[in-house]
Amino acid sequence: MRIGIFGGTFNPIHIGHLVAAQTVQEKLRLDKVVFVPSYLPPHKSSKNIIAAKDRYQMVQQAIKGNINFSVSDFEVKRIEKSYSIETVNFLETQFPRRTKIFFIIGEDGLATLSTWRCIDELLSKVTFAVVHRPGCEGRFSEIKIQAIPMAGLDISSSEIRKRIKANKKVQYILPQSVWQYIEKKKLYKRS
Repeated sequence: MRIGIFGGTFNPIHIGHLVAAQTVQEKLRLDKVVFVPSYLPPHKSSKNIIAAKDRYQMVQQAIKGNINFSVSDFEVKRIEKSYSIETVNFLETQFPRRTKIFFIIGEDGLATLSTWRCIDELLSKVTFAVVHRPGCEGRFSEIKIQAIPMAGLDISSSEIRKRIKANKKVQYILPQSVWQYIEKKKLYKRS
């Protein structure tokens, strides 16, 4: 079995995340991509991050109907900062013993990889699937990675939040179900 773990804040999840996940799933012939929304990401400020339960719900809505995608609430339920090694250790118990695990990150994530908790242990357990992001020049050093070229979708969650707050349109960069959830809950409107 071949599994991709796609961790992130997903604040909110958008088309770029979904295209990246689908591209990795197809290119690496993964049986499943597991989205793992973080409760509190260790490498980001918690400012402007909406409730984990809402981000989890948006991921569920966004991936509904894709049999190759699932979502884990492991980090959301922990109600504390989560580290990738803890998530990988947990998810290893959820799949058959000889499962090959790919950890999906954007090319920009390579810059901070050396600061991740227990990075050596993590590197021994997973192969990083590094998705090219426009404007990033990743340095593929000695780590075990699989580079995934992707069509240039220059979309960021922070830009989406700014657009929503400024009442600008986001309908073509978010799945319809996610946009409806944001509207219903009035997310990202306040300072």
